[in-house]
Amino acid sequence: MTGRDISVENEADGSTSQRPPFVISRRDTLKGGAVMVATSMSPGASTAADAAAVQPTLLPVAPSHAVSVRTTINGQPVELEIDARTSLLDLLRERLALTGAKKGCDHGQCGACTVHVDGRRIASCLTLAAKVEGREVLTIEGLSDGDTLHPMQQAFIDHDALQCGYCTPGQIMAAVACVGEGNATSKERIREYMSGNICRCGAYVGIVAAIEDAAAKMRRG
Repeated sequence: MTGRDISVENEADGSTSQRPPFVISRRDTLKGGAVMVATSMSPGASTAADAAAVQPTLLPVAPSHAVSVRTTINGQPVELEIDARTSLLDLLRERLALTGAKKGCDHGQCGACTVHVDGRRIASCLTLAAKVEGREVLTIEGLSDGDTLHPMQQAFIDHDALQCGYCTPGQIMAAVACVGEGNATSKERIREYMSGNICRCGAYVGIVAAIEDAAAKMRRG
């Protein structure tokens, strides 16, 4: 036996055998998993370090790529220096901790990252953050009026228009724009103008119903 071998007791007959180094048994895996679950459920598991982990990351900016951006996000003026190559989605999520807009495909094909710029819906993953200089950005975090939900948010709840919820912020932002564009006049038209937002759970029936409901309330004021 070498110093790197591990002696393992055979549960059936009490004999021992050698197990190669770095091999994890089924028993080890189950024990480790149990410890991890117990730790995560412990009241003392959440620490200041855990809280700090969700704070915005200040990504390094190379001087040769630095650009200053002044914009308004959810009604609040924002001025910061960013890398000129930063997408609006990464600015929102990584620098400002506005994580409602989701990174789905990162190719502008799923709609999970939809936000409004000057009242128009855009795919924030394909939009350079530098392009929102002097413009107004609205994300799902700024859609409600304090504790009062926007009619579209409430309609999504009322019609159970979500399952996993990952695409829901983008769906709602696109839906608000769909109504504002005058394209929520029929189920067929809603489906056409919401086709850029994919729901992998297939909650489309509820989404269309929610948009029809909210559209009527939004038109009334």
